[in-house]
Amino acid sequence: MRIALLSYSTKPRGGVVHTLSLAEALADLGEDVTVWTLGRGGDAGFHRPVDPRVRLAVVPFPDVADESVGERILRSIAVLRAAFTPDDYDVVHAQDCISANAVDRCVRTIHHLDTFTTPELAACHERAIVRPYAHVCVSASVAAEVRAGWGIEAAVIPNGVDYARFATAPRTSERGRYVLAVGGIEPRKGSLDLLEAFALLAEPGLRLLIAGGETLFDYRDYRTRWEKRAAELGVSPEVLGPVAHDSLPSLVASAAVFAFPSTKEGFGLAAMEALAAGVPVVTRDLPVLREVFGGAARFAADPPGFAREMRVALGGVDPAPGRALARRYTWRAAAEGHRNFYRRLPGTPAGHPTP
Repeated sequence: MRIALLSYSTKPRGGVVHTLSLAEALADLGEDVTVWTLGRGGDAGFHRPVDPRVRLAVVPFPDVADESVGERILRSIAVLRAAFTPDDYDVVHAQDCISANAVDRCVRTIHHLDTFTTPELAACHERAIVRPYAHVCVSASVAAEVRAGWGIEAAVIPNGVDYARFATAPRTSERGRYVLAVGGIEPRKGSLDLLEAFALLAEPGLRLLIAGGETLFDYRDYRTRWEKRAAELGVSPEVLGPVAHDSLPSLVASAAVFAFPSTKEGFGLAAMEALAAGVPVVTRDLPVLREVFGGAARFAADPPGFAREMRVALGGVDPAPGRALARRYTWRAAAEGHRNFYRRLPGTPAGHPTP
């Protein structure tokens, strides 16, 4: 089967990590896979090496000065549409709203649902739900949201986790004792709530580290509010920005607690990687995260709750349940689920689903 997986960026965001890992696992099953993406800011490749069995098509997407978010969204769609060659593939699978808008016929993975105020982005989000002819969600909770909101039935195929990469990562003490959050500073990541919770925690010698954060959207106003609130609370977070692929596992494994206060998620891959590394996770009490993490994480609904649960986690939590849960989610299983799903689609090569 000739499969095209489409992404909007080469940067280390959750959807991009998913796309590359799925592509490599499908190639390992013998499928012919090409990943298409936009090379933002002069990028000629992805944030990490990719299995050579996976073909890469990185479409140049240079920065434009003073471009608004809406203009950037529309240009992203137009540039990817102009370059993509849909007739070369049996399955075209878009992993985000931009790539789903750049093609006329595709499968779409809806990782999570969001609410946007930028008109171009809101329209992009809506079209990317209603126009694809088949849908995948990485959790049953998001699939239920899609069913309730649009009457669309999506197949549920969970993420995989690169378990060994995080379970065997070396732990270091060079950064001291810290709470780690991954995903940058933005509203969906609950960054302001994390500040409030960390201030309430008031743990001597404990630091707050924020990793990641590459995004299409303009969160400068939110970042300004976050910095102002940090100063008011007397908290001095260390903002690392995007972390090198090879450095991330050790950074995660060396954390005392992994904080995951996101207000919207589809699966929680970063938190699952922390569990694989044996690090206690405190996450937002959302239906999707209850579904995915069950009893392997601690849950909180507000800053006082996060402070309370992080304090418990700092006292010591058995890592075995979290490791066992993370070990269950493999990219090979995800790839097999996708291959079976593709084979049931109209117009794809005939085949028999794998048991």
